[in-house]
Amino acid sequence: MNEHEKINYVEFPAKDIESAKDFFATVFGWSFIDYGPAYTTFSNQGIDGGFFQADLATSAESGSALIVFYSKDLEQTQAKIESAGGSIVKPIFSFPGGRRFHFADPNGNEYAVWSDKNQARERRIPADC
Repeated sequence: MNEHEKINYVEFPAKDIESAKDFFATVFGWSFIDYGPAYTTFSNQGIDGGFFQADLATSAESGSALIVFYSKDLEQTQAKIESAGGSIVKPIFSFPGGRRFHFADPNGNEYAVWSDKNQARERRIPADC
């Protein structure tokens, strides 16, 4: 639903749009609609958006906004990202309220993944062992 004066859409640069599509489809299950060879869109991912052909990349270090995903299992999501060709920019670290890590997609765009789940606490040894 389009809401007046609310964030509605986000666009990312991609040197290789096909690699962006492959990466996000593999890791997060996204699907895309192409609008020519230099633009593709995604929807129903928390916010709709697209990738446009450009020799640029976004990073928090250069002042870009940081898009942050949520995960119930950081380690599992990190493994999927690395397996699909992403790279870890900042390993998992704690912050008030949870833990997170930063990664770059194959085009070099930086994102983060956070969780309010503490894997160490969830994997306690049962009392009867």
